[in-house]
Amino acid sequence: MNISSWFQSNGIECISYYRNLSVPKLIEASIKRDEGILALNGTLLVRTGERTGRSPNDRYIVRESSTESNIDWNKVNIPISEDAYNHIFLKIQSFLRRKEVFVFDGFVGADPDYRLRIRVVAQQAWHALFATTLFLRPKKEELLDFEPDFTVYACGNLKLDGEKDMVRSNTAIVINFKQRSVLICGSNYGGEIKKSIFSVMNYLMPDRGVFPMHCSANVGAKGDTAIFFGLSGTGKTTLSADPSRRLIGDDEHGWSEKGIFNFEGGCYAKVIRLSKVSEPLIYNSIKFGSILENVIYDDETRIVDYDDASITENTRATYPVDYIPEVVIDGIGDHPRNIFFLTADAFGILPPIAKLEPEAAMYHFLSGYTAKVAGTESGIKEPQATFSACFGAPFLPRSPWIYARMLSDKMKKFRANCWLINTGWSGGPYGIGRRMSIELTRSIINAVLTEDLANAKFIKLGNLNLLIPEKIPGVDSKVLIPENTWPNKEFYREKMRALIEMFNKNFERFRSGADPKVIDAGPYL
Repeated sequence: MNISSWFQSNGIECISYYRNLSVPKLIEASIKRDEGILALNGTLLVRTGERTGRSPNDRYIVRESSTESNIDWNKVNIPISEDAYNHIFLKIQSFLRRKEVFVFDGFVGADPDYRLRIRVVAQQAWHALFATTLFLRPKKEELLDFEPDFTVYACGNLKLDGEKDMVRSNTAIVINFKQRSVLICGSNYGGEIKKSIFSVMNYLMPDRGVFPMHCSANVGAKGDTAIFFGLSGTGKTTLSADPSRRLIGDDEHGWSEKGIFNFEGGCYAKVIRLSKVSEPLIYNSIKFGSILENVIYDDETRIVDYDDASITENTRATYPVDYIPEVVIDGIGDHPRNIFFLTADAFGILPPIAKLEPEAAMYHFLSGYTAKVAGTESGIKEPQATFSACFGAPFLPRSPWIYARMLSDKMKKFRANCWLINTGWSGGPYGIGRRMSIELTRSIINAVLTEDLANAKFIKLGNLNLLIPEKIPGVDSKVLIPENTWPNKEFYREKMRALIEMFNKNFERFRSGADPKVIDAGPYL
């Protein structure tokens, strides 16, 4: 079906559509339509309005026969009826009538065997640019007989009316697996486009034997692949963009029987307090063809101030993955040798590194402890301790057990090592202690990747039940034991007990289905 017939069959009566425009043309259209302006470095500067982060309380999945027993219905996977979906889709059809529409046709999944064809129908040119930059861009011949497997309707300027439209607010992100579509209304935040498709992949891939992962990945000179799990703000993008290694991808991957593969063709990096010295690969990738969301800039010079969080802490840059030098262009890597769980511990209790045996890896993967960083979600003003199963609960339609068992099976089959890395606070909790420096975390991770810890002696860290190295070359041994960095040891032990109680309370929901060895691998009082 050609695209004109496709529009007609889906009831989209737009005045005109522009399909897969070049990056310069999309930037020109964005500027002409007052959607954004150019910065001095050539990037497109946009504002997303009221919503500067994801809206998890407004994300829905249509409840119907195919999803009824396959979705883990909860406060993240909120059910919505087919009638409500149809009602909102009618509003989208009306909203797009007699408007210009920008279309991106492309792919998700670098491995052709597991690739998903997606179509993004956007009312704003910059959203089409976002999709062009972030997803896998097709060759001209691949567009000739293109039929989408999934369609995203990005209509952020369409505000809904809460209960009248059978939703909670003026915003809704609705995934319909039966109709194979996503509706985005009321939010112009680019991340909703990205994460809705990630949720789709997280639902579809397990049935095909692929473990979908909220992780970044890179590879060393010897072909050793490493993956980094973690929620936004924990360092996935920063730590995987390592000048000494080649980047595979910064956020979303699949792990098949052949190895790992990137889902995307671009990066979506958090850029608050971005440093050219500490994060040169990211800094130098922000140029013509990239997008900056909600940053502050000088109106006259158009110079960006990355340190200014006046709008949000969740300032973002989107850029093609090939803007990173020496990137793995095909987005495919071998089975990972090392797996890192990144946690931004707001309490300052966890060590900067701990080795996780398979049972401990299962425990901490199911727990997914970290901190929600200010601005990443609506209403979050400062870091808050949280537990997010599989380090990605907001994007997991199925039960966490499905993903956790896939991780365990892959680790055992391909003999991967697993490490818990605290990129959060040391010397005290948030507000008292200091956040781990990027340089310190890089030194620790490099010690793992260069096998400096292959023959290291490990000791158990008391009630936290974690194995930590006695020493790491070039790293002050004092920092390896968190209590030693706190001036008030009793205060540390008090906060440690509080954190362990949080771990235990959170894990109660997994206890009945967990192997006793997994339960025993967690912290205890």
